[in-house]
Parts: sequence; C-alpha cells; structure tokens
Amino acid sequence: MRKYELKNSAPTLEEYKYLCEAVGWTNYMNFEVVKTSLTNSIHCITAYDHEQIIGMGRIVGDGAIYFYIQDIVVHPDYQNKGIAKDIMNLLFSYLKQNAPDKAFIGLFASQGKESFYEKYDFKNYSPSMTGMFTVISKEK
Repeated sequence: MRKYELKNSAPTLEEYKYLCEAVGWTNYMNFEVVKTSLTNSIHCITAYDHEQIIGMGRIVGDGAIYFYIQDIVVHPDYQNKGIAKDIMNLLFSYLKQNAPDKAFIGLFASQGKESFYEKYDFKNYSPSMTGMFTVISKEK
C-alpha cells in the first residue's frame, strides 16, 4: 500500500525550495522568480507524506505543440520507492488526454537517469537531433 499521497497541484515556493535544497539544486535556481514559474506551469503533480512534500513533477510549455517534463524531483529519503514513476505516470496520463496529435514532449535527464525516462519512450535522437540549452547569467 502506498504510504504517500499524490495531488494535482503545484508546490508552494517553500515546498519547491525544500525539495531543491534536498537534492542539491539550490545553486541552479533563481528563487526570486520560481513562484511565477510554478504558476505558469501547465500541470503539476506533488507527492506528500502526510503534510510534508516529498516529491514533485510538472509540465511546462506552450500548451499547444511543445510540452516539457520539468522538475521531476523526489526527496532523497524517499527515492527508489516508485514515487518518481507514479509522478511520471500521472504527468503522462495528463499529456495523453490533453496534448494534441504530434505534440512534442521533451525533457532534460540528469546524468545517470536516462534509463528511467527511456521507459516512457524518450530517446536521444542524435545524430539527427542535439539537445541543447543555455542559461542566462546576469552578473550582480
């Protein structure tokens, strides 16, 4: 029996910070704008052990052609218990019901986590396609 609850809801800013700190993402996030980012998400799934957040995942994009799986994160104390799989299954269920035919679903996998996403038919399409990104850095 599952010992956690899954919700169709975005995490609060505090919950998001908590998960980012737990997995070492703090230095990669601009928490001044995270609340807006969470609000603009297309769909979010959160996982709770009683009232404590233990995981999340979300879909971002334009809601028409392009959808990206983002922020699949589970607190280290709860990893390897199927929580990320449950979150992904719910996100994919949402996409199957709401994304149109030929929608592009993308994501960036952390190193060593590729096989998890391959179960959902994500592939590295190189050499025909190269996944790339950049990060804007504003010196203060």
